[in-house]
Parts: sequence; C-alpha cells; structure tokens
Amino acid sequence: MLPGRAKKAAFALLGAGALVLAGCAAKEQSHSETHHAASGDLREVTASSGALPSFLNSQSSIVQVAYQAAGTLGDTLRWIPCYCGCGESAGHESNLNCFIHEIREDGSIEWDDHGTRCGVCVEIALTTAQLKEQGNSDADIRQAIDSKYSQGYAKATDTPMPPS
Repeated sequence: MLPGRAKKAAFALLGAGALVLAGCAAKEQSHSETHHAASGDLREVTASSGALPSFLNSQSSIVQVAYQAAGTLGDTLRWIPCYCGCGESAGHESNLNCFIHEIREDGSIEWDDHGTRCGVCVEIALTTAQLKEQGNSDADIRQAIDSKYSQGYAKATDTPMPPS
C-alpha cells in the first residue's frame, strides 16, 4: 500500500487525468439510455467505456476517476470483491458491478450509479488501479484487497479468484 502522502499524490494525479478523460468522454458520447434497476440503482448505457455516463456530471473527480478505472480495468476488477455489502443488497458479484452492470458484445457499457454513493467501492477501485499501475498481478491485487478489507467491513461479494 502507498504511504499517506504518496497516496494523496496518486489520487490527485488520477483526479487530474479523470477530468481530462471525462471531457473527452463527454464529446464521444452521442447517445445514451437511462433507466432504474430493480435495486433502485440508476443505470445508463453509453457507446463505450470512453463515454462516461451523464450521472457522473455532478460527481467529484475522485468518483469520476473510479468510473474511468472501472471502464479500463474491467478485466481486473471482475476478480476483486467489494466489501460494502452490495453482494447481498444489490446482487453484485465483484467491485466491477459497483460501476458497470454489463459490458455488451457491441462494446457498449451499461453503467450503474451504485459507486457514486459508496466510498468503499470507490476506494477499492482506486486502490486496484494504483496497484495495477505499479505492475501487480490480479492475484496480488486480490490478496491486497482481501487483506485490507476482510476485517471491519461488510461481507465480501462472492467473487471468484483470478487465474494463476
């Protein structure tokens, strides 16, 4: 894990990058559809992971960075459990589901707004992004997340282990 000062600097760097990417994503987004899921979560479909959902427009840059991370690190986040209780309350299977409900065959993304209301979800996604950027494997990231969140947080999602 990063020490406090380095972690803050990393979040600031990620935040700056997200603002740039969010600006680009807004230009790319040409059509989206929005609806509420049975869980009450707001869902929005965009053409690709490069087009962030409009429900992020009023969110902080940290939340926007977490969604951008989910859009680019789906292959990793699908192996990372969430520890906010969303497995039981919303049927999520991994931290990825806190941000993305579905990645469709045509490349379009059905985003989920659950992550906009949950600091645990955001923190896990951002920590995963930092660890991935440092070159850690999915298995190492999973071990780090499980170690940090297995005590004092809600029950983990039922997330399979990454392949070795």
